Amino acid sequence: MSEELQKSREDRVRQLHHSILETYEIHGGINHIDETNLPSVGEVVDIIKKMMFLLFPGFYNIEKINKGNLESWSGYLLGSLVERLERQITKSVCFVRREQPHSEHLAESGGATLEILEEIPKIRQLLKLDVAAAYFGDPAARSHEEIILSYPSIQAIALYRVAHEFYRRDIPLIGRMITEYAHRQTGIDIHPGAQIGKSFFIDHGTGVVIGETCIIGDRVKIYQGVTLGALSFKKDPSGALVKGLKRHPTIEDDVVLYAGCNILGGNTVIGKGSVIGGNVWITESVPTGTVITFDVTKQEYRRIQKGIEIELDFFLGSGI
Repeated sequence: MSEELQKSREDRVRQLHHSILETYEIHGGINHIDETNLPSVGEVVDIIKKMMFLLFPGFYNIEKINKGNLESWSGYLLGSLVERLERQITKSVCFVRREQPHSEHLAESGGATLEILEEIPKIRQLLKLDVAAAYFGDPAARSHEEIILSYPSIQAIALYRVAHEFYRRDIPLIGRMITEYAHRQTGIDIHPGAQIGKSFFIDHGTGVVIGETCIIGDRVKIYQGVTLGALSFKKDPSGALVKGLKRHPTIEDDVVLYAGCNILGGNTVIGKGSVIGGNVWITESVPTGTVITFDVTKQEYRRIQKGIEIELDFFLGSGI
């Protein structure tokens, strides 16, 4: 490269650097400069992967786990998790509670770390029921081992159940980071604030969305493409969205939600034992034991001709 060309490149790089620095001054909303350190996405992801080792010992490990090394292996891993998780929780607490002295941040982080890890035995009990629900709810399932190793729903539910413990304790960022990692890995989007009961099964799972204020009872089965979402968003007089309201539906015990159905609204309740068919759109409560299906015989058809939509006068099953 000629000396003149090299100088030209260096000038352009300097100009580019100057332009980037200017955006740091203008676009402050996407900067985090001169502030407390935020939790590390990579570190949180690695921590949650290690926590999955504790939740399902012997399934995701490279090394062989047996009764002879179980105590030493789990003790070492737990000790490592305590130290690493406390650092990330401290960063999270410092971020949201800037007005508190750092000594209070450290005390809160230490207590929250132990409280969350103390939930592992309870989470394991819930996951055992979730795996059993998948085994009995899917005729293609051949073993619990197959479900744990290969079903995306079990990974998503396990990570949700951990993330929910962060949400319950008002530890910001980390719970959402965990469930969004699960979302990327599985295609299942569960907000850590959702309340989900025992024996929960998501069959196939791709495209499932479960909102923050959703409440789901026991023994609920959901198929792919189901959305448990908000119907509308209230705004304050300034036009800003009002936060903290119940925006998502309540699904009572023993409900089955088939593929592609949309259940919306914070006041919408799907009664116990109901079955909601595929592609149904629900915005009002459904009584206990109700079956709702989409009637394909009344599917309306329209034809497009030269950019003009023409409504046909007949429906499927009536002469097409």
